[in-house]
Amino acid sequence: MSKMNIRRVVTGHDANGKAKVLIDGVASNERAGSAAGQYNSLMWSTDCMPCEMPIGEDAEDMGARKLGTYPPVNGTRFMIADYPPGNIPRMHRTETIDYIIVLDGEIEMELDDGEVVTIRQGDVMIQRGTYHAWRNVSDKPCRMAFVLIDARPLGIGHALPRDAGLERAK
Repeated sequence: MSKMNIRRVVTGHDANGKAKVLIDGVASNERAGSAAGQYNSLMWSTDCMPCEMPIGEDAEDMGARKLGTYPPVNGTRFMIADYPPGNIPRMHRTETIDYIIVLDGEIEMELDDGEVVTIRQGDVMIQRGTYHAWRNVSDKPCRMAFVLIDARPLGIGHALPRDAGLERAK
């Protein structure tokens, strides 16, 4: 049973090349975070650039894959994450470019030098491989959309290992 209850609609083509809805239902590839009420749900992923878009109704559901924190090598990872009030922040860095949108609520992002920025509903952030942590200091949950795009390593600091998060994805 989904705790996040996010409807996911995936379009594609049938064997004749006619556009159609292939998936319409609640996204179910969820995993729990480190705190009660903290979840994320994979919506879709790709494993190459440019990505493949196979034709036919038997194409793989790329949102059903078990991924860690990173997208596949040379790929992308699109997820929705919920952060409850008082979540336990975790400083981390990935070798990715992340497009982030706050869908509901607000959250603080702390950088490695202690700088803090608050992003609110409707705000957009482009995260470029920085060491950071997410902290919800409000009294309401925060829901965020993330698109992570694999990037070349910066060669600075300590990024999470590529298999980070896989132990929780099982």
